[in-house]
Amino acid sequence: MSTNASVAVTEFVLVGFSRLAHVQGLLFSLFLTVYLLTVTGNLLIVALVSADPALQSPMYFFLRILSALEIGYTSVTVPLLLHHLLTGQRHIPRWGCALQMFFFLFFGATECCLLAAMAYDRYAAICEPLRYPLLLSRRVCLQLAGSAWACGAMVGLGHTSFIFSLPFCGPNAIPHFFCEIQPVLQLVCGDTSLNELQIILAAALIILCPFGLILSSYGRILATILRIPSAAGRHKAFSTCSSHLIVVALFYGTAIFIYIRPKASYDPATDPLLSLFYAVITPILNPIIYSLRNTDVKAALKRTIQKMGPAEV
Repeated sequence: MSTNASVAVTEFVLVGFSRLAHVQGLLFSLFLTVYLLTVTGNLLIVALVSADPALQSPMYFFLRILSALEIGYTSVTVPLLLHHLLTGQRHIPRWGCALQMFFFLFFGATECCLLAAMAYDRYAAICEPLRYPLLLSRRVCLQLAGSAWACGAMVGLGHTSFIFSLPFCGPNAIPHFFCEIQPVLQLVCGDTSLNELQIILAAALIILCPFGLILSSYGRILATILRIPSAAGRHKAFSTCSSHLIVVALFYGTAIFIYIRPKASYDPATDPLLSLFYAVITPILNPIIYSLRNTDVKAALKRTIQKMGPAEV
């Protein structure tokens, strides 16, 4: 009987912000503006790093990938959300829900690993400056980036195939604005405690392992910075890490809270708002953080604007 029910569930309904029927137009305008700014800001970072000869170090190689990830990350959720707000049609086929979950996890897990690679870059630059060209050669950078993408693909495929192999007996209303793991898992029929434990352990592994590497890198970085005799030298060394530290705090803070907890603690009233922060807000903050706090990026942007200006007669 449950098997027939699971086969019958061929689509889901993303409840999203349907309860706020009186402000659908306002939400559409707000999310559209944020999305366009996110894509534009991150595309600008990608273009600057690709075109400017001064931004060809490993740090900017990883920054370019991070910006591309942010575009993909937010594009997985926001366009569909905009469609739902505009049309009121909130249905999504089961395969579409699985596809959205896969790509969201794929981009998210890849970013987890990439942020760890960026921390290793800062460690090598500050703690091992003489060996930096060897430790972060072009080949090593490509291997680190490739490993991050491969890890993201395995996490996305593993979680998605596992969850959607479970029986869905109905109801099919997802109390979220996209196919997030926890609210989808709530719709699985039967006792899912073992499945839930497996998902939490896997999420802890992919989140906490890179996070541990980041903490280890910055522990050594801090020890090296404290040994620098001049205050100006310490400030200069720390300023090269501040942007990355802010991004790490924003990304991992919300990821740890959302994914490493039992589904019983999921709150359909507040959790979608938290998801908005890391799925919609964080991607728009990254280009702002790296633009305002990075002198090289600001200088490259200034040079680009000057080139685009009217030529002197």
